Amino acid sequence: MATAQITTVPAGTYAVDPIHSSIGFSVKHMVVSTFRGSFANWDASFNVGEDGQPQLTGTVDVASIQVKDPNLTAHLLTPDFFDVERHPQITFTTTGARVSDDGELVLDGELTINGISRAVEARGSLAYVSADMGGGERVGVDLETIVDRNEFGLKWNAPLPKGGFALGDEVKLHVELEFSRVQES
Repeated sequence: MATAQITTVPAGTYAVDPIHSSIGFSVKHMVVSTFRGSFANWDASFNVGEDGQPQLTGTVDVASIQVKDPNLTAHLLTPDFFDVERHPQITFTTTGARVSDDGELVLDGELTINGISRAVEARGSLAYVSADMGGGERVGVDLETIVDRNEFGLKWNAPLPKGGFALGDEVKLHVELEFSRVQES
């Protein structure tokens, strides 16, 4: 598959706008529906080198997980899932980036959950505005990837009485980030 160089965003450092950004996940629940959650505390940085290649890094505070049931929140923080006492953060670092011929942003990276690192490929879009309402430059990065939660030690599950399991193995990670250009002094 041929790819094009990323040239739409000027070189520089861009700071995340946490008000207009989100990080979340979704997983099949009881075979019939999709369960969604998110994280309240995280940080991300976006840099574009002189070669036009972006570098995205991020850290998520696992204890900030947000789901609609406090009992589930408590369970997700145990060793059955995220083991927050031993592994309080999820991290991502870009290892490569490209734009496919059809314009899709593809980021290769290393994702670490529960102290286990795996290579992932995230796909989505990259948008750039040279002047927002205040005259500043903005970058939008929307990405999704699907991971097998078992590969990161998230192995808890329960069989259903007539077949199937409470949770699906595939988890979709959703990252929607907005950045503003950092003015150099």
